[in-house]
Amino acid sequence: MNMFYNKEGVGDTLIVTLGSTVREDKAVERKGNVARIYSKETSETIGYNLFHFSSLHVLSSNGLVEESEELVSTVNRAIKDSGFHDELVYDASPKFVVGYVEEMEKHPNADKLNICQVNIGEEKLQIVCGAPNVDQGQKVVVAKVGAVMPSGMIIKDANLRGIESTGMICSAKELDLPDAPKEKGILILPDDYEVGSEFKAY
Repeated sequence: MNMFYNKEGVGDTLIVTLGSTVREDKAVERKGNVARIYSKETSETIGYNLFHFSSLHVLSSNGLVEESEELVSTVNRAIKDSGFHDELVYDASPKFVVGYVEEMEKHPNADKLNICQVNIGEEKLQIVCGAPNVDQGQKVVVAKVGAVMPSGMIIKDANLRGIESTGMICSAKELDLPDAPKEKGILILPDDYEVGSEFKAY
């Protein structure tokens, strides 16, 4: 789940994204100040727009909104009061974490891609990576599914040439770090970083 708010650019509307689908599959149902966006094919909810949101909660954010238990509770009340039945779940876990590449093998259908098994503490993720410098035994920065990159791109589950990939191993440039090298390649962390801990760029 991600929330976005830009009063000057979009208006007084909180945008909540829960999933994605192609444009042709999207449908909208509006009740009062709440619009539910869903898939025509599956009826699965993929997002909500909450209009005139400042009457419910004051936000100072301009772009990606930092979630809080209070904010999610406010959104859930608005959804319920409008007659919809979804309930959003507050997730306080970090979206950028330190990972350890435990295994790596060549992608069977793409010469420049590798399949990495990455330990992020509580779980292991399979991530397809095309960086030329990725290798087994490295500590790296992993953007988990749901992470919003500095570019605005949202990380999603993917299927790359027939192989499932969950998350992304990041470069310094993708993380918008100062003095990021121009050469292509992931950011390799020093060994004193703790696997599973939150990665902070400051």
